[in-house]
Amino acid sequence: MPKSSSGAGSADGKSRDRVAISNRRARHEYFILDSYECGIALVGSEVKSIRDGRANIGDAYARIEDGEVWLYAMHVSPYPFSRIGHDPTRRRKLLLRRSEIDRIIGKLNEAGLTLVPLKVYFQHGLVKIELAIVRGKRQWDKRQAMAERDAKRETDRALHARNRGGE
Repeated sequence: MPKSSSGAGSADGKSRDRVAISNRRARHEYFILDSYECGIALVGSEVKSIRDGRANIGDAYARIEDGEVWLYAMHVSPYPFSRIGHDPTRRRKLLLRRSEIDRIIGKLNEAGLTLVPLKVYFQHGLVKIELAIVRGKRQWDKRQAMAERDAKRETDRALHARNRGGE
């Protein structure tokens, strides 16, 4: 049965829902307690730069000011073919429902919690951000996580070797 394509993108829809930028360091540096999907207010040239993967959320964080959520320190390189430039590190408004913002405010009242973007992706042609409430890991937490990851890797290798030898 043939698949029909509507609008831009491939017929199978894979190019529409894809991760453009991810913050791999966040999963190493923080315990992720809760996450939210939110939209972001961008100008056209920023969307094209993000589509090209010319953005960085490694140092980005979010704050709630006057009942609105703002993203800081996300670097979006200027699109080279745009006539109008933009400030690469300007603050950008995140689009969440009022109930979600109230829930986030309630959770952030606890000491040591912050908002960090985990990934930027496209969903049906719109730019979305996965925003997480996180708590910072201490050095021994990071070492413990690395030890657990190494132990799991060794176990998987041993099981894989045993299964290959038994055939």
